[in-house]
Amino acid sequence: MSAARIRHLQKAYGAHLVFDGLDLDVARGERVAILGASGCGKSTLLRCIAGLERPDAGTIATSGEIGVVFQEPRLFPWLDVERNVAFPARNAGERARVEGVLGLVGLAHAAKRLPKQLSGGMAQRAALARALVRDPHLLLLDEPFGALDALRRIELRAAVREILEFTKASAILVTHDVEDALVLADRVIVLAGAPAEVVFTGTVGEDATRVAILGALGVTEHGGQARRSQARL
Repeated sequence: MSAARIRHLQKAYGAHLVFDGLDLDVARGERVAILGASGCGKSTLLRCIAGLERPDAGTIATSGEIGVVFQEPRLFPWLDVERNVAFPARNAGERARVEGVLGLVGLAHAAKRLPKQLSGGMAQRAALARALVRDPHLLLLDEPFGALDALRRIELRAAVREILEFTKASAILVTHDVEDALVLADRVIVLAGAPAEVVFTGTVGEDATRVAILGALGVTEHGGQARRSQARL
């Protein structure tokens, strides 16, 4: 059974048609990265899968629990890290997971700190732990490193990779960063157009190379610097 199966997805905001018949499958244990220009519908797709947005038509089927990590940590400022992570827990079994997931993300030492006492990277680790407390089968990551500086981004990206490998959870990552996709994903999808459609899909280590992904995004590299082609502006 698929971790996520999307068929004929339609979604519009007023006259703006975001999706018109989008299909997507994510296999159990698979990690998929979705890239595309700003405003193409990447985050809307994730919100529809998470149940935070209602599609206008089509079906979305998922198996098991879903965890979501946003670009901002969205921690409750009046709760310490431990209670923030425990907040979505529904029963004693899930509450018993809090200590373990804090250790998994490297925050066992910071369990009693308030969000204002955390660095940006630590706050995002807390948000990741909160998403893991229900032991999700599918983890949705919406630009989770976007607000971090370069060093913290590299550190947290490596931590997320280790966590995904340890938990065996399926994952869908929305990102603008090709390196995020190459490090974290098994498969890369590029969305483009209005309404958005899949213009590229490839397996990391095979056809989903940096050059191929940048090409699908309408970007070429010159002297190590990426430039977007006029045809895709």
